[in-house]
Amino acid sequence: MAKVLGVGGVFFKADDPAGLQDWYARVLGFKLQDWGGAMFPHPTTGAVTWSPFKADTDYFAPSTAPFMINFIVDDLDGVLAKAAAEGTLPTGRQDESYGRFAWLIDPAGVKIELWQPLGEAPAL
Repeated sequence: MAKVLGVGGVFFKADDPAGLQDWYARVLGFKLQDWGGAMFPHPTTGAVTWSPFKADTDYFAPSTAPFMINFIVDDLDGVLAKAAAEGTLPTGRQDESYGRFAWLIDPAGVKIELWQPLGEAPAL
């Protein structure tokens, strides 16, 4: 059956692409390719989620962007310590039975959700 297997990328406009690339490399550890983007192998933990929200949601606040990006991380505390060393503090944290979460705002004003899954990948 022909079907979508998951999210293949996140593509967006930015006023300062080079500055944003630098921030993602420094703060979140992205390994940038010569062409300016980063590629990740399919995760062995967690899942890629697609979920529309109501237009009036405040879940992406304090960002005014109409989207949010979720990244699976292997060490939430380590990523947050690296971000704090770069002057970026989380806007919140939350622990759930399926993982630990924290949120940052990137230099373009986009809300970034960091997720450290607990246990095995969910059955789909």
